[in-house]
Amino acid sequence: MNNLQTKLPIDVWLTATWDEYIQTVEKQEKAKCYYHNGQLRIEMAPQGYDHSYNNFSVGAAVALFSGIKAIPLVGVTNCSFRKIGTAEVQPDLAFYIGENAEIIPPDTTIIDLNIYPPPDLIIEIAKTSFSDDIGSKRMLYEKLNCREYWVVNVAYAQLIAFEIVSGGSRAIDKSQVLPPLPFSLLEEALRRCRTTGRSQIYAWLISQIQNI
Repeated sequence: MNNLQTKLPIDVWLTATWDEYIQTVEKQEKAKCYYHNGQLRIEMAPQGYDHSYNNFSVGAAVALFSGIKAIPLVGVTNCSFRKIGTAEVQPDLAFYIGENAEIIPPDTTIIDLNIYPPPDLIIEIAKTSFSDDIGSKRMLYEKLNCREYWVVNVAYAQLIAFEIVSGGSRAIDKSQVLPPLPFSLLEEALRRCRTTGRSQIYAWLISQIQNI
């Protein structure tokens, strides 16, 4: 479409063909790009300390939990998952868990979802994109058949999670892919990070996880 020939607005969904989307992605070196239901969305890669810190902290918490509980896990940040002609996502965090942990070859660039399964867990860190993350993106991840989807609301140190089953989703308060991880523990960790003890948060998390 003609509007794709000019500078595109960010944080909105625009009608586009798959070919137009690919042409747009090739020009976006510092942006996150999504494609779903014949629409594309561009988000500028977050640079703020708060977003980055929450991203790292949640990813580290997941890694700590899986290590302590001996759950096989491989995680990636801002990786592209592509279903050619249909969809593409670049979530903040994504994890393959259990029997899928080693399924993606280490030299892979864009993960082809026509060849490999979708991630078991997708996490979006929401600072300015919260309403879209729990709305349109949730439907996107439902269609891709990811098993679980978390949204971290940076402003309120809140985690909202969904289990995805049969193309739909339902809210959950404990992880189904990382049992028996309670989301209340992660929210408490996020709250502590906002006040004091950021350098000690991982020692605290380890002690809490060991008692679960």
